Amino acid sequence: MKGMTRKAFQMLMVCSVLALPVRAEEPTPVESLLPVDLPPPVMDATPAAETPAAADPEPAMDAPAVADAIPTPDALTANPVPMGITPGTTSSITVAQMGQPNGVVLSGGQLQGGIDFTLSADQVITNAQLELNLKVSPAMAARNTTMQLMLNGQPLGTVPLGAADTNVSSYQLDIPAAMVVSRNNISFKINDGDALLCQRDISDSYQVTVMPTTRLDLEAQQLNIGADLSHFPRPFFDAMQMTPATMAFAFPANTLPEQVGAASLLASWLGIEADYRGISFEVLHDRLPEKNGVLFGKPGETIGGVTLPASSGATLKIIDNPGNPIYKLLLVVGNNEQQLKSAAWRLTRGQFNTQTVSAPVDAQNIPLSKPYDAPRWISTERPVLLSELVRKDQSMTVTGIWHEPLTLAFRAAPDLFMWDGDTIPLKIAYRFPSESWIDEDRSYLSMTFNGAFLRNLPVNKQGLLEGLWHKLGGDARQETLEMPLEPYLIYGDNQLQLYFNIATKETAPCSVLLNNNIKSRIDDDAQIDLTKTRHFTLLPNLSYFVGASFPFTRLADFSQTVLLLPENPSENEISTLLDLAARSGNATGTTLNNNRVMFGLPSGGANLLRLSDSDVLAVSTLNQSAFNRALLAQSPFVSQEHTFGVREPKLLEKVQSWLEGDWKASSVDADRYFSSNEAWRGFVSFRSQWNPSRLVVMAIGSNDEQLSRLHNDLNSARINAGIRGDTAIITDENGVRSFRVGPQFPSGQMPWYMMVVWYAAQHSAMLAIFGLLFASIIGLSLYSILKKRAHKRLNPQDSDRE
Repeated sequence: MKGMTRKAFQMLMVCSVLALPVRAEEPTPVESLLPVDLPPPVMDATPAAETPAAADPEPAMDAPAVADAIPTPDALTANPVPMGITPGTTSSITVAQMGQPNGVVLSGGQLQGGIDFTLSADQVITNAQLELNLKVSPAMAARNTTMQLMLNGQPLGTVPLGAADTNVSSYQLDIPAAMVVSRNNISFKINDGDALLCQRDISDSYQVTVMPTTRLDLEAQQLNIGADLSHFPRPFFDAMQMTPATMAFAFPANTLPEQVGAASLLASWLGIEADYRGISFEVLHDRLPEKNGVLFGKPGETIGGVTLPASSGATLKIIDNPGNPIYKLLLVVGNNEQQLKSAAWRLTRGQFNTQTVSAPVDAQNIPLSKPYDAPRWISTERPVLLSELVRKDQSMTVTGIWHEPLTLAFRAAPDLFMWDGDTIPLKIAYRFPSESWIDEDRSYLSMTFNGAFLRNLPVNKQGLLEGLWHKLGGDARQETLEMPLEPYLIYGDNQLQLYFNIATKETAPCSVLLNNNIKSRIDDDAQIDLTKTRHFTLLPNLSYFVGASFPFTRLADFSQTVLLLPENPSENEISTLLDLAARSGNATGTTLNNNRVMFGLPSGGANLLRLSDSDVLAVSTLNQSAFNRALLAQSPFVSQEHTFGVREPKLLEKVQSWLEGDWKASSVDADRYFSSNEAWRGFVSFRSQWNPSRLVVMAIGSNDEQLSRLHNDLNSARINAGIRGDTAIITDENGVRSFRVGPQFPSGQMPWYMMVVWYAAQHSAMLAIFGLLFASIIGLSLYSILKKRAHKRLNPQDSDRE
């Protein structure tokens, strides 16, 4: 009887959340899973005809779908909460967001493919529709064949691949909601692809591209997972979600720097978790978020009507959102900077017991970073095996003839330096299959680095003697090669792609083309060696900042960085700072454990001492005129009430720049561009007025609305590539324009005797001038001495008189 009651309660909870006539015990109708033949594509921007439904609009949900989409009964009943209004949500996910920025290409002998994608586990899909955009080659269109689609092993339908008037054809397909679960796979297959396998020479002309704009539109209902810290970061952030996330952080009306510091620590951790998806932050002052959110404050303070719990120490607590108990509020409470950071740090460690609603936090032992110890940066202390760069879902072994390239991605500190002529050793150890039907003369391992072709590595060694030995039956396989990489090829983000291009002999049967039993692999001892590099560069350089948050990430925990805001920062200014903190965490894999936030410029005390030994990351708008004037007092920039510009260099500064060979400064052009734009945002960078060996980077906008656009700007590869120098101005009309208006200074590890050589190489013009002056002085001195000597030799009587 007890079992019956629990089962009835479970079904009641599920039905009330879904608000749909779904019964797990009912069998799934076979008709709902049958393929559907779609009509010819509609070429207009908006399809004129509705696509027939793929299945009953309210199909029964099969058992696997329920298990994946709905939490276990224990999760639903562990923390009973008042049932709020179950909100419906709409979202979209594109093929590009699923990890295929170039789409899925079916060509050659690989005329079937697929893609995996995941969705938030805290939602139940109630409606799904696929908008399929296909680009079909003329040769494939002439075959008048079809392509079959499958979702999670179940047929979705077929689409025609006939001729069309435009390059891209669009189709719409309704998907049974019960088929869409947390982890999904959608596959594509050309129905008569097997007939094309033997057409080796022309098979590349048969191509179908599933465009990256192909989109899955979803409607869902939010589940109430209860107030439980063990679920964190859910429901605030779900690692299963593949689209960009937004989180709400709320502060008291009287926001304190230490509260923003704790929020920055948590934001950087969320940036690590979000990874390629990206995350942004909405900041609220004395207001509650409409959905899920995190609140930071002191015990007893009130935020939007919610009073933070009284406590003498740090506390974490999760509660229902008063606006709708389906959503949750996470309270991060502490009396001072140490307690708030301890609470935020403890939150990032996780491992809370199940059904933990509130947890007191003791003082935490927060680690300190060492220079260049970011876990996401490749080591320069030892050679790094390529197997260390492989993701968890990757393998150094590929199967079959047709496969995806092995892509090895790694990040490097942006200030790596090598002398001209030095190279970076890249050792490749590889093995091809040894099948008799492989044409070893036409097969090779193709290597590209950051999009630049390196070389093709052959199966066998090249050379007259090696070729003769191979014909005599000897082993001539080439399985290792050390290849030098030029230092300029190494960026902040790097990708090494390796592709086994296996060609078959003309006499090989067609069946071997689908042989997935053969294996090609990169051996475990393949490596890249950056031990000969140094950390040395010229600053300021904004390209280092947008790519890797450098130089702040030299110590990735920001223990030598000050996050500087105006005395009364706006919501958008704090939001921008949190976005930059998340970018830093994403770039290094380290949270900002030891950051220091300041509001306004200190006049003395410990804060001023911290400024004198730190780099500064500042965020402001033109509305903060007093703050801007104080910060820019000794910089190349000037800020008035509603204007921003570049100072006119003094005569001595011009002469110094000219003598140093610095002829690329464009302060006049930058000043004119500032004055010609009313609405803009961007970055400026300059030497710190508190320590000339330290740097200031300032994110600034003409107003709050412009400043808030920086997040999307930094997600644009085109804008990122255009940010360089010490001044970058972004407008909606012209994109980004960069300038260098101030002097650069060397920063990094370089012995003094090598600095002399480097300085001479950097300032060749000044070296030539000094060399000419030195030669002139020596020449004139020698001329005078030799002239006197010649006179004495020709006039000995003058010597006798003396």
